[in-house]
Amino acid sequence: MIRIGIDIGSTATKAVALDGEELAYTLVCPTGFSSVDAAEHVAADFADHDYDVQELPVIATGYGRVAVPYADKVVTEITCHGKGASFLFGGDGAVLDVGGQDTKIINLRGGRVVKFLMNDKCSAGTGKFLEIMANRMAVTQDELSALARNGKPTTISSMCTVFAESEVISLIGKGAAREDIANGVIESVVSKVCTLASQISAEQYFLTGGLCENNYIIERLSSHLKAPVTTDPRARFAGAIGAALCVE
Repeated sequence: MIRIGIDIGSTATKAVALDGEELAYTLVCPTGFSSVDAAEHVAADFADHDYDVQELPVIATGYGRVAVPYADKVVTEITCHGKGASFLFGGDGAVLDVGGQDTKIINLRGGRVVKFLMNDKCSAGTGKFLEIMANRMAVTQDELSALARNGKPTTISSMCTVFAESEVISLIGKGAAREDIANGVIESVVSKVCTLASQISAEQYFLTGGLCENNYIIERLSSHLKAPVTTDPRARFAGAIGAALCVE
């Protein structure tokens, strides 16, 4: 049976068609200003690939889940990311979902969510923070990580994105090397994620979300946590996969 899962995040919308245990089709696109428009884009794109959202079971999750008029049901992000991570990785561990708006730590045991934590409402320690800082430095997020790998340790201490951006502007004004500033930006995000993750005891970690192909951040997370961090290119679709798995 083909099931469709849609995860409308604050930054990106992810959708999958799950055929049994196989990913038959995936889509990722910017959410943009309107979650409703994003949902309509998913419907049109899936129709072009012979997946009719009016005929197939559809479950929605994410920031804009209530904006999917053709969804049969909406399910919380925690449940969906837990199911999606269990599908992709199996085993017990803690899911690190670094999203655009928030960061979630989800403890999985026997494929079930037993505990979860979320960061506060500030975007520091999220993908949005990296996006803002990369834009400030006129580089892509991949370029930011490449610079950071060659940088010297630099402290960006503020817990608030606005004040942290001011710190970056100050460092730029003082002539600090771009590599050093980038290093400070990445370490700031990684340390915040790991501080949250340290509240859940786990022997292994699974990274989901848009940073799942950022090798440098994966390395730094593993170093801070002193434990392996496993990921997969499909892990950006964990929420959508979990949503599809919620079809009864």
